[in-house]
Amino acid sequence: MIKIRKAIKPDCARMMELVRELAVFERAPDEVTVTLEHFIETGFGKNPVWQALVAVNGEEKIIGISLYYMRYSTWKGLRLYLEDLIVTSAYRGKGIGKMLFESTVAEARKMGVTGMMWQVLDWNEPAIEFYKKYGADVSGEWLNCSLSLKLKA
Repeated sequence: MIKIRKAIKPDCARMMELVRELAVFERAPDEVTVTLEHFIETGFGKNPVWQALVAVNGEEKIIGISLYYMRYSTWKGLRLYLEDLIVTSAYRGKGIGKMLFESTVAEARKMGVTGMMWQVLDWNEPAIEFYKKYGADVSGEWLNCSLSLKLKA
């Protein structure tokens, strides 16, 4: 029996394990540099910036997560940005990603946002096809840009 619920602070260590598992899958295992302490503070500290849903199995072990936050578009208004949708490898193909995604869509509707945004790697065909089933616009028109800054100690 799989259950979807809001993440709580004690979930963070397991959530970070899944983030690292995703990084390996995405061929970027050394790119995860956030500490558990920073992760906890930014999700459950004084000024939380992210929220998450977790999928738990019958033993209450977290087997998937949907981590998201608010983003503002000057063209579309307030939108939910889905940072990660992760299902641990042993549970993929069992409908858990669907449960998490649909629960995230429901959260977005409750929040009253104008839509959702996320990224998917161009080689991850199963994920692309999954999102297309929901009518998602998967566009290669925009290029990703990033600038890394050192966090103050």
